Amino acid sequence: MTRLPAATLLITTIVACGQLGLSAQGSSAAPVSQEPAATFKSGVEVVTVTAAVRDAKGRVVRNLTKSDFLVVDTGYTRPIQDFYFGESPVSLAILLDISGSMGVGGNMDRARDAVRVVLSHLQSSGDEAALYTFDSKLQEVVPFTTDLNRIRALSLTGRPWGMTSLFDAIAATAKSAAERENRHRAVLVITDGVDTASRMKAPEVSGIASSIDVPVYLLAVVNPLDHPGGEQSVVEAAGENAKVVTLADLARWTGGDMRISSMPQHTVAAVDDLFGELRYQYLITFEPGQVPGWHPLEIRVLRKKDLVVHARGGYMAAARSLVR
Repeated sequence: MTRLPAATLLITTIVACGQLGLSAQGSSAAPVSQEPAATFKSGVEVVTVTAAVRDAKGRVVRNLTKSDFLVVDTGYTRPIQDFYFGESPVSLAILLDISGSMGVGGNMDRARDAVRVVLSHLQSSGDEAALYTFDSKLQEVVPFTTDLNRIRALSLTGRPWGMTSLFDAIAATAKSAAERENRHRAVLVITDGVDTASRMKAPEVSGIASSIDVPVYLLAVVNPLDHPGGEQSVVEAAGENAKVVTLADLARWTGGDMRISSMPQHTVAAVDDLFGELRYQYLITFEPGQVPGWHPLEIRVLRKKDLVVHARGGYMAAARSLVR
């Protein structure tokens, strides 16, 4: 599957008004240490991480085993307690941007088409989805359901309005998705990437999403003239040293990814790629570290070169009592 070009979206300020109606990473790495063992009281919670692995050509890797992985927590290795891999039903929270900036350049039409493409990839046996919208606040339009026709029946008509609270909306939606029982869960945000009203910044939101292990995937819908690297583009992607907050960073911190779409074929390719990854994630469980607070986390693949692991960048450990 061809991957769409990466890009950096600047967080700018755009105020617009209107109205919308709704009816109804790799094998070579520095050595790590083994943390000293300790005895804890019963009831210690475990950490579960979903990991997607791709090869050098961006293809999803589906033949790895428990022994291929190494969990590195704050510089210490953690024994893998449980391991699962296989195709299973998906719980997907669709988060649709209906803020005023979406009314520019036909982006709302692209977003509506993207919702339809996503729904066509969901299976009637086992998959479930929810639809959320946001402008200055988050609204649950359709709660999680296996009756996907409830979302298909919606008419996303009207004009966008309000200011964007993108990071706030992602944080709240990720919490909702994390409560679902399906092994494979994610949030898909369909937006133009412009955030004008969030109280939270990207590191805060990524911390929340990472701590509950829900990958956030972003589909940025843009005008062809605003598609960096596109044939009609008059906008260049920001340089690597640009001091801006990016949605691509947010996606990576949660173990998700980002795509940009300015044409229908972009959307189809992006959604194909999303489901190819989401349905074949590895689930790794291990016991958390002793020290409460934030733990940087790295999932590595051993003995196999040129493989890239997408997983969340850390977790929050709760205080635990030692057995005296």
